[in-house]
Amino acid sequence: MFIQTESTPNPATLKFLPGETVLGRGTLDLTSPEAAEQSPLARRLFAVDGVTAVFLGADFVTVTKTPDADWTHLRPVLLGAIMDHYQSGDPVVLDGAASAPAHAEAEGPDAAIVEQIKELLDTRVRPAVAQDGGDITFHGFDRGIVYLHMQGACAGCPSSTLTLKMGIENLLRHYIPEVVEVRPVAA
Repeated sequence: MFIQTESTPNPATLKFLPGETVLGRGTLDLTSPEAAEQSPLARRLFAVDGVTAVFLGADFVTVTKTPDADWTHLRPVLLGAIMDHYQSGDPVVLDGAASAPAHAEAEGPDAAIVEQIKELLDTRVRPAVAQDGGDITFHGFDRGIVYLHMQGACAGCPSSTLTLKMGIENLLRHYIPEVVEVRPVAA
């Protein structure tokens, strides 16, 4: 098995491409060892000292480390944990474990605007940030302000504010005049 690694714009996060399906579809953002109980793969990764978050995508895994951990030492151990997982035959997630819905639901007078926002996020934004090992999902819309949740490599990334303001906000404002601002939210 050959596992590729890619750096991400977030220096605390590394993207692993096992050449195998991870989730197939959807994402799973695991930010604690307790949350990782639903995923044998994530449990193996959290067992490595210095891991603070694991994000599972369709065909990739991103791992976020503590500030004092060094990728030079961490990377080979994580590669081994991923390889051990796939050789074990264990599932990536346990039966009954569910990934969170991609976007929050919205009803009421802004439902049509929200659908446009979600469509743009799904077609223009999410594929691009998945390339960097992360995800951005819709959290809410209130009086022209779009609230987005950043996951994986996007969470805590030094360039995430620039991505939100110069990239996503400009895109949404261009296509949807009702959008005046984009803000991040915590999980």
